[in-house]
Amino acid sequence: MHTLDFIILIATLSFIVIYGYLKTRNQQNVNDYLKGGSSAKWWTIGLSVMATQASAITFLSTPGQAFHSGMGFVQFYLGLPIAMVIICLVFLPIYHKLNVYTAYEYLETRFDLKTRTLTAILFLIQRGLAAGITIFAPAIVLSAVLGWDLVTLNLIIGVLVIIYTVSGGTKAVSITQKQQMAIIFIGMFTAFFIILSYLPEEINFSNALSIAGANDKMQILDFSFDFENRYTVWSGLIGGTFLALSYFGTDQSQVQRYLSGKSLKESQLGLLFNGLLKVPMQFFILLVGVMVFVFYQFNSSPINFNPAALNAVENSAYAEEYKSLQHSLNQNNKEKSSINIAYTQAKTTADKKILKEKIEQLTHKENNLRAEANRLITTVNPDIETNDKDYVFIHFILNNLPKGLIGLLLAVILSAAMSSTASELNALASTTVIDLYKRNAPNKSEKHYVKASKLFTLLWGVLAISIACTANLFDNLIQLVNIIGSIFYGNVLGIFLLAFFIKYVKSKATFIAAIITQILVIFIWWHDWMPYLWLNLVGCLLVMALAVLLQVTEIGKQK
Repeated sequence: MHTLDFIILIATLSFIVIYGYLKTRNQQNVNDYLKGGSSAKWWTIGLSVMATQASAITFLSTPGQAFHSGMGFVQFYLGLPIAMVIICLVFLPIYHKLNVYTAYEYLETRFDLKTRTLTAILFLIQRGLAAGITIFAPAIVLSAVLGWDLVTLNLIIGVLVIIYTVSGGTKAVSITQKQQMAIIFIGMFTAFFIILSYLPEEINFSNALSIAGANDKMQILDFSFDFENRYTVWSGLIGGTFLALSYFGTDQSQVQRYLSGKSLKESQLGLLFNGLLKVPMQFFILLVGVMVFVFYQFNSSPINFNPAALNAVENSAYAEEYKSLQHSLNQNNKEKSSINIAYTQAKTTADKKILKEKIEQLTHKENNLRAEANRLITTVNPDIETNDKDYVFIHFILNNLPKGLIGLLLAVILSAAMSSTASELNALASTTVIDLYKRNAPNKSEKHYVKASKLFTLLWGVLAISIACTANLFDNLIQLVNIIGSIFYGNVLGIFLLAFFIKYVKSKATFIAAIITQILVIFIWWHDWMPYLWLNLVGCLLVMALAVLLQVTEIGKQK
């Protein structure tokens, strides 16, 4: 990295931290600290909700996901707009009427303390784990860039977030997220147009899309009912809707964003704004990844993007064999690039069909070469991650963008990490204070609860850093976060749907059903019986069915 990149990176992050600290320090009451004084406008809510979900993992993993698998991942988000409408019509009015600080307060009113406590604990477990991963993801980036120790990087990133989140609470999170989203949009659009400018003169955007299509990267919608395929229209619309309902409707890291709204209408508009913009945003990020793929059709790419894998093999007895595989890949890509150009210039369907078959043959050869390279990497060191999706985009940034823009794109990734981590720490502290601490230690002063909130924010920050220091890559970082969520979200959503709509089901039946469901969902996931998105639907339906069944038996009867 050039000095200019370091200046841009440090200046951007310093501005966010200092701005958030100065604008929101010295908050004296719980409403100001945990709900931002209930003064947020709809655009602040919308951007804050979006920034909370768009972590560094989004900007690290999503382009790499598209590079390897194409645009199909966008189907994951198809259920989100549906969920936003349902939350605006059902969840939000109830939260607003009760004037709650957390989503789980409502469950004590509807059921009892133990159900509220169980649900809050389920949130704390899954969100506490996710907070560690959102710190770990950008640490991987800077580790690859600077060669710094991962533990040191986890500490630096975590401490930056803790500074302004502890000092300013919810308002600090919300106002800094507006700045962070501006940086993110500027950086991603800049990267997109730079990639296009790097393509050969005869390849315009339309031709680039044509090449991506010939390489099976533009298959956006899959209407099959294949359970072996994680991402289909049905898993997105059904499983994705249930995941989004639970995440945006019951996860305190999101609920806290719109509970800070000035009014019910402002909160509803903010969520609808997120619903309208989120899918196009994810589509665009995936499209950036596809354009990176097209770029590498005309430029040499590493056979594995993980720099740790290259370093390990280069210092082993397999160095020459690995080098030979890299050479074969380069030769294969040279042949493929000329065929890609010919494909864009073909006039007839028959010619395009013949050329597409040649592209498929060369792609098959490329996949075999990469698989053989991964075998060598595993032979040298079984602990090195061969799945390189999380390294594709950062490799492109570091090796191809001009001075200054590298710092900007790194600022994009770190800004996203800081925004989502800040929301998570803020929500974890709120849930701990309101649902556990205050409920069991009532009648303290406002100042006491503010201090307790700051202390728990700090403690959760330390725990998140600890988790980040022990994390390992799991297939793909963005999938790992969604898997963790899917294990818990369906159960929590089912509890809330029981509370909203099935009034005759009481607390004892719900509590027992929730415990049984969580055990069964973990068992189903552990044995990999279905794609993880469907766990949201299964968990939700299972807890509702069990609770209803228990309620009509003696087990669920109330005294």
